[in-house]
Amino acid sequence: MTLIRPTDATGSIRRTGPGRAVALLVLVGLAALVPLLGPSVAAHGTGEAAAADSGVVALLRTLLFAALCVQVGELFAAGLTRWVPATPPGRPISWAPYAAVVGFSAAAAAGELAPHGHGSRGGVLALLEAIAFAVAGLCALTRRPNRQLWPLAAVILAEALRAHPPTESTPLIGSGLTVAHLTCSALWAGGLLNVLRTLRRWDDTEAGAALLGLYARVAAVLFAGVTATGLCSSLRRMPSEAALDQLTTTAYGRVLLAKVLVVGAVALLAVWARTRLRRAPDPLAACSPARVEIVALGVVVAVSGLLTALPLPIKG
Repeated sequence: MTLIRPTDATGSIRRTGPGRAVALLVLVGLAALVPLLGPSVAAHGTGEAAAADSGVVALLRTLLFAALCVQVGELFAAGLTRWVPATPPGRPISWAPYAAVVGFSAAAAAGELAPHGHGSRGGVLALLEAIAFAVAGLCALTRRPNRQLWPLAAVILAEALRAHPPTESTPLIGSGLTVAHLTCSALWAGGLLNVLRTLRRWDDTEAGAALLGLYARVAAVLFAGVTATGLCSSLRRMPSEAALDQLTTTAYGRVLLAKVLVVGAVALLAVWARTRLRRAPDPLAACSPARVEIVALGVVVAVSGLLTALPLPIKG
């Protein structure tokens, strides 16, 4: 029997109508407001001036991160299903080709907005990201979609190099932290999205609970990785003696604080879902808080995109 998709009294699948699609569009629209309006809101009262195109840049970064999460998450979820014994035959339709188009468009547009366009270091790295997304999209259409792994790794590396220019102190350390942070984040958010999509296609309660439990164990490690690398990156960019003050007096600090609070809420939702998974009579009751968790993770992605478009705090 199915515990994911609603059924009527006859046991057939009940159509949910356009309500879910409308709700999804509303959520996407609200999430887009975070990077678009975020720079001016975060900089209000700080004495800092947000760049004229910072909202557009933040939105493009959000789209890039979201596309990366979808593609990496599909590979991750597919890998997890191989560890589940006697998996049902149903699989969700791949979103990777569509995500690749979004990622390509966002990276190409971000390169155009970089200082001096595609001729600058940031523009060249954005162009490399766009090419890597295009290659990943082509790989997703082949019989071996796992080949997406390499171009997606190139996207993560290029984004890490873009975030830490050579003029920065110890840029290689910063790039290494960003590579680890982006990888763990994409696996965590994208993995949960695609695990939930897979469960909607399965009618096997035991297999579904096994897949969700397997993801939960790996996600605990990913959360630790996201937290550790995020903390180290923040300490590198904010002077330790003034970090608490800059969390409220700078645009970057305010958005970083907001991100920490949302990630904390996601962690609580994850604990709730894992508790239901272990103790509830129906293990798949954990899907309800997991769905809220994926919405909160979408907010984290939007806030992360916003964070990349803000000026770093000045070290005194």
